[in-house]
Parts: sequence; C-alpha cells; structure tokens
Amino acid sequence: MKTAYLYKPIGQGKVQCRICSHYCKIDPGKRGICRVRENRGGTLVSLNYDHVIAANADPVEKKPLFHFKPGSRSFSIAAMGCNLSCRFCQNADIAQVSDREDRIAGSPFSPGDIVAQAIASGCRSIAYTYTEPSVFFELALDTARLAKAKGLYNIFVTNGFMSPELLDMAGDVLDAANVDLKAYSDGFYRKLCNARLEPVKETLRLMLQKGVMVEVTTLIIPGVNDDPDELGQMAEFICHELGPQTPWHLSRFHPTYRLTDRSATPVHTLETACRIGEQAGLRYVYTGNVRSARENTTCHHCGKLLVERRGYAVKNNVTDKGNCPGCGTPVYGIF
Repeated sequence: MKTAYLYKPIGQGKVQCRICSHYCKIDPGKRGICRVRENRGGTLVSLNYDHVIAANADPVEKKPLFHFKPGSRSFSIAAMGCNLSCRFCQNADIAQVSDREDRIAGSPFSPGDIVAQAIASGCRSIAYTYTEPSVFFELALDTARLAKAKGLYNIFVTNGFMSPELLDMAGDVLDAANVDLKAYSDGFYRKLCNARLEPVKETLRLMLQKGVMVEVTTLIIPGVNDDPDELGQMAEFICHELGPQTPWHLSRFHPTYRLTDRSATPVHTLETACRIGEQAGLRYVYTGNVRSARENTTCHHCGKLLVERRGYAVKNNVTDKGNCPGCGTPVYGIF
C-alpha cells in the first residue's frame, strides 16, 4: 500500500482521484471504479503497490510493438485492476476486481526488484501491461524512473483512458506506448467499456506532444465495431491527427469473458480493415491474432522488406540509424 500520487481532498473527508478520466470522487472507506484505490481517512492509497500479479520476459512484438527495438524482449509486469469494464476483456481474471475482493492478489515485487530482474533477463525495456498501467501508476512510475536511470526503456500498454496529469508526471520517462483505440463510437465505449471515446483520443494526442512513440491497436469485433464507415473515420483520425507513420494493429477477436454471443473475426474482415487503413494513407497496417504476411514491415517509399516476422521470430533489416537499407528513407520508430 502506498499513498497515491494524483488526488486532491474535496471536503467532508472525500477525495478526487486524478489518475484517469473518470475522476472518481471517493467517500471515506470507499474505492474508485478501478477497485484498487481507496480513501482511508481522507488519504487516497494504492492497494496494489508492489503486488505484482504477472511478470514475464516477453517478445516486444507481443505488446504489440512492431517499431520499437524489433526482436528484443521487454520485461512485462502487471498489478491487479482496471479503470474500464470491457465486456470482451482478455485478462478479466486479473483486470476486473470484484467489490468482494478485500485483499488484492499479487506477490511482493519492489521497483528495484523489477528493474534488477529485467536486466538479469536481458530485456531492453520494461512494459507495464496485461492490466492497465494507470491503475498501478505509483508502482509503474517508481519503476520507470529507476529503469531509465539504468538505461532501460519504458512502455505503457494501455486503454488510454488516463488523465493529462498522469501523462505530465510520466512523460519524461515514458518512451513508447501501444494504445487501444477500441472503436470510433462513443456509444461503444459507454455501453461495452464504461468509458468515453474523447479522453482516449486526447491521450493519443498528448503522448505525441510529449515525444512518446505511439502504436495503436483495435480489436475488430464482428457486428460491433467492424462497420467500414466507422473504421474509415478511425483511420482518418489516426492518419491526420497522429500522422501517417502511426502503426495500426488490427486484431482478431475471439469470444471471451462476457462477449461470447458472436464468432471470431473473419480473416476477410481484417483484410478489409487493413485496406481501409491504407486507403486513408497509413503506412504501416498490421493484423494480429492471426498468421499473415501483414505481420511484416515494408518501406512505404520503395517497398523493400524491412522487418520480417514469423510469429515471434524476427529478422530486422533496418539500419542502425533507423533507415531503409534500400532507399535510405527514415523508418518510424525506435530501432
């Protein structure tokens, strides 16, 4: 347990949490929407600090990040909790904390321990992932600061529903992020995630302003967010407000958690979505959760194969300076 970094008293013992765009107003003895931040006598505390529920040395492509140190490994950690309640959550067992869970599960794992294990396992970065890094922000930020001092990179894999104040605190130590842009419909966010679209768009804009390397992921769910017009609007937003260099990962849905009334995404739907992204002007569009030639990175100028991927086997042909070896065109990312 640790005192929260971002909150303010608002009178009568209540506090307002400032880590995400819910801005929960929390009565004494109660918790916020994420269920892992509690008002104790007018002080907001993080219940999941150093309670690490998952820790693995993963291929960075698993995040997915395709333009960040291809072929490297990222030490990936999570604590319990999430500020969204997505009906299609793939990690619901550790992300969705029940009102009945008094004890937050996880093993003691300090920021120093995390950094030491990342170095010992040969990782180039630490990824705050699996659940939602903003709800274990105190652990993530303390770890990220130590990691940066040791020459490691820091990655957020996030739903993007965080506050500008959080990004102000994390901006100097955060190197890259994969942000879920789950749909381009506020109704989708409200109905299926208990959230809103606009704060996620604002997070993406702010990350770019702070120099964070951004990739975007959209899970394509049949009959829910696969409308071509909506996908076109999303692609236009990514291309024109984030930039045509922004990688877009289009992932295949599989029935899970509370959304089991529809089948897995047809591969042809993913292909259609990819073409929509390319027609909007995006240079790097990928498919996920399915084997495809669209896992590879090619030069948008000359078409040369830059990074070849077969699962997590990666062959990187990008030069040390981050250029295409064929025509010398700069390749977006951190290589």
